[in-house]
Amino acid sequence: MRRRLVKNVRIYREGDFFWGSLWISDGRFERICPDEEAAFMESAGGEEILDGRGMMLVPGFIDIHTHGAVGIDVNAADKEGLKKIAAFFATQGVTAWNASIVTDSIERTDRCLAVIRDVSRERGYGAQLLGAHLEGPFLSEEYRGSMPKDLLREGDEDLLNHYREIAEGSIRYITLAPEVAGVMPMLKKIAGDIPVAIGHSGASYELSMEAIESGARAITHTFNGMILFHQHRPGLMGAALESDCYCEAICDGRHLHPGTVRMLIKCKGLNRVAAITDSIMAAGLPDGNYQLGVNDVVVVDGDAKLVSSGVRAGSTLTMAQAFRNLLAFTGRSPGEIIPLLSSNPADLLGIADRKGRIQEGMDADFVLLDDTYQVQVTVVSGEIVYRKSCSPDGNPV
Repeated sequence: MRRRLVKNVRIYREGDFFWGSLWISDGRFERICPDEEAAFMESAGGEEILDGRGMMLVPGFIDIHTHGAVGIDVNAADKEGLKKIAAFFATQGVTAWNASIVTDSIERTDRCLAVIRDVSRERGYGAQLLGAHLEGPFLSEEYRGSMPKDLLREGDEDLLNHYREIAEGSIRYITLAPEVAGVMPMLKKIAGDIPVAIGHSGASYELSMEAIESGARAITHTFNGMILFHQHRPGLMGAALESDCYCEAICDGRHLHPGTVRMLIKCKGLNRVAAITDSIMAAGLPDGNYQLGVNDVVVVDGDAKLVSSGVRAGSTLTMAQAFRNLLAFTGRSPGEIIPLLSSNPADLLGIADRKGRIQEGMDADFVLLDDTYQVQVTVVSGEIVYRKSCSPDGNPV
C-alpha cells in the first residue's frame, strides 16, 4: 500500500484553514489531522513525505467548461493534445476537467468523443480528464454566439443517442436551449443521466423554469449567450437568479463586470456559482490568430473574438487567475471563494462523493498555494503532477 504524508500545511476545510498534516493511501485521503493531534501520531515508516512549508492546501480546481489551451483546440485534439492541455491545467491548480466540444459536424464530433473517451480512462498525465461537455448542437440560432449557424440542429434524440454510444458513458455534461424544437422532450429524458445546463438560449422565464424543474441543473456562462432580464419578461436570466440551479461564471473581467460577479454571488449564494474558464487554445499563449472549432479567432490584449464578426469567442482565462480575480472582484476571503472552483462544480456534475473536498476517503486531489495565491504543487489522486522548482522561501519543495 503506497502512502504519502503531507505536513506543515494550512488545510482548507469547511470555509476555514487549520494547521495540520494528512496521510494519503492508494490515491485517497486516509487521515487528516490538526497539528496538535498529528504530533502524537507515529509515522508508519517508508511513506513519501511532502513538506508544504506553511502553504495553503486547498481542494483541486475543477474546470467543467473549457475548449482548450496551449495551442490545442479540443475539437481538433488527438490524445497527446488532450494530455498537453491536462499538463498545462495542472500548472494552474486544476485537478479535473471536462473537454468542451463546440458545435461541429457529426463526423468531427464523433472523433472528438472517441478521443476524449479514451484519454479519460488513462491517468498520470496531469489534471484528470473527466469526460466530454457537449456545447451544442441543440442551441438557439439567435443566441449562438460563436457557434457556427449552419451546424446548429433541432432536438434530435437519435443523434444524441449516437453520440452517447460512441462516448460510452464519458459525456459528463451537456448544454441545451430548451426553446429549440424537440429539445424539451429530450432534456426530460436525459436529465437523470447527464447533468444538463441551459445556454445559448432565448428561452422565456416560464420555459426556463420548466426546464429547471424537469432536471436542468445549471446555466451555461451566465449572462453570456442568453436573453437578458426585462422587468416584464424575466426570461432565462430571471429563472437563473430565482431558482436553485448552479450558475457558471467566466470571471475574466471581460465576460462579467466585477459588479455583476458580486451581484450573481449575492443572488445565488456562494454554494450555487461555479467558476469556469471557457478557455480556448490561446490560453497560456500570447496574442495572435487561433481556432475554436471551425471558427477563426483573433486574440488582442488577451481578449478572444471571432475574426468574422468580432463576437467574443471563449476566453484566455485560467482557473488560477479566475481564483485571484474572484478574490479581487469580491473582497471575500479565500475560504469563501474556494468552493466556487472545487466543491460547487463537483456537486453540479454529481461527483461530490469523490472530488471537490479535502475529506477522508475522497480522491487526494489538492493544490498547494503560496501567500500570493500562486500554484506551487498540484496533486491528483495522491500523485504530484506539477511542482514548481522552489517554494516562496527559495527552498526546494
